[in-house]
Amino acid sequence: MNNEGLGAYQHSQNHAQAASASPHRLIQMLLEGLLENVGRARGFMERGQIADKGMMISKCIDILNGLSSVLDEDKGGEVTQELFRLYDYCGRRLFECNISNDVEGLDEVSRLINEILEGWVVLKPDRVQVAGED
Repeated sequence: MNNEGLGAYQHSQNHAQAASASPHRLIQMLLEGLLENVGRARGFMERGQIADKGMMISKCIDILNGLSSVLDEDKGGEVTQELFRLYDYCGRRLFECNISNDVEGLDEVSRLINEILEGWVVLKPDRVQVAGED
């Protein structure tokens, strides 16, 4: 299977998984995808592939915006506010990293998101409610 075919297959598999996933699993998938994309951006940055790096960082920022959009301030309280601030910080940090080719900044974002992911994984799925859900 060529790279294009492999990419299409992986995309269809991810789409199928997302379509049947619980809200808890969807957030986990977004966090995992974010970490993968930050890693890809790091590789592009190290290889001097500027356009690819920029596109990957843009995808990362889009994921962060998506994660922020499902935060429910009314039900989440202080935790929601802290996550919103953290996602915002990571987005700004990624933007700065893109401009300055700052590999260490990408590593910082990876560490922060990995901490969120580790906490998310141990959170009981029945306690998760995203914005717009009753």
